[in-house]
Amino acid sequence: MKIGIVCYPTFGGSGVVATELGKALAEKGHKVHFITYNQPARLDFFSENLFYHEVSVSNYPLFDYPPYELALASKLVDVVKYERLDILHVHYAIPHASAAYMAKQILASNGIYIPFITTLHGTDITLVGRDITYKPAVTFSINQSDGVTSVSEHLKEDTYLHFDIENDIRVIPNFIDFRRFSLKPRDHFKKAIAPSGEKIITHTSNFRKVKRVTDVVEVFAKVLKEVPSKLLMVGDGPERVNAEQLCRQLGICDDVRFLGKQEAVEEILSISDLFIMPSENESFGLAALEAMACQVPVICSNAGGMPELNVHGVTGFMSNVGDVDDMAKNAIYILEDDERLAKFKEQALARAKEFDINYIMPLYEQFYLEVIEKNKLAVIQ
Repeated sequence: MKIGIVCYPTFGGSGVVATELGKALAEKGHKVHFITYNQPARLDFFSENLFYHEVSVSNYPLFDYPPYELALASKLVDVVKYERLDILHVHYAIPHASAAYMAKQILASNGIYIPFITTLHGTDITLVGRDITYKPAVTFSINQSDGVTSVSEHLKEDTYLHFDIENDIRVIPNFIDFRRFSLKPRDHFKKAIAPSGEKIITHTSNFRKVKRVTDVVEVFAKVLKEVPSKLLMVGDGPERVNAEQLCRQLGICDDVRFLGKQEAVEEILSISDLFIMPSENESFGLAALEAMACQVPVICSNAGGMPELNVHGVTGFMSNVGDVDDMAKNAIYILEDDERLAKFKEQALARAKEFDINYIMPLYEQFYLEVIEKNKLAVIQ
């Protein structure tokens, strides 16, 4: 197949999933064309089956905001027409689904009929998409998609609850490539972080309010009183300054490191003992899955799709959003006994293996074929 993938080229979950899926499809022999405004962060190797098409947006004095959606639609028309793509797969509804719909209509007027699939990832539905400014367009674009997927059952239900969706939504969960997330711990790195054998606790996110990063600091401060440990804060965003300020107020700065954005997050996870994700909402929890793939148990909130991933009392624990006392208690329980910690690590890895990309990618391939065939029949009729 010749597949066009549209995504945000950032470290965010939707961009990571789209890029890793495209790379895996290319390895299997499909021709995969990425269409976005910058090279995706994880599109970091050469393959004869991988192609990148940059969307350029002209800046005219007339425009306060460059019309990216129009530029993307025009680029999609160009790539589909000249690369003879079989299907478009857009990740994140805003504005990719509406741009794909526009491109599809333009192409149809030229006798070219191409279907597109929209994958819903989370905040495109739970946050941005519900904004009255975007909701009608988001609803229309999802309903006009030839296929729709979501990364969790919770997100699927949330979409039906808040939008007038007529389309069937198929749940295809996020996945992990174990070739990337199966590193042996680098002992010298671990020794530099925890010179006296302290336990290493890690959090990764984009440091937005929904991630509740100050809860991470509060939980760690409570754990630190019982278990010698270090906290690694990976990522960046608007809430970082509040988290740093809280560390100062609690007097724990010597035990906390803010590492900023890190591309090789697997190297950090490979030396970690516990992962904390107290988010107010998570459509799936890709960062938690990456931690589990590195044998790191997870302490998280029971929000969104997290209960579909983290098995309470087996791969970690879940608490109500904002319950830092319960999260700290559960973290201490795991960390205070090395045999118990080893068991949780083993169970976290076993659970992560259920989301191996080799199990999940064929679900997308099958869905592509179904949608392409349905589109062919519709054209004939």
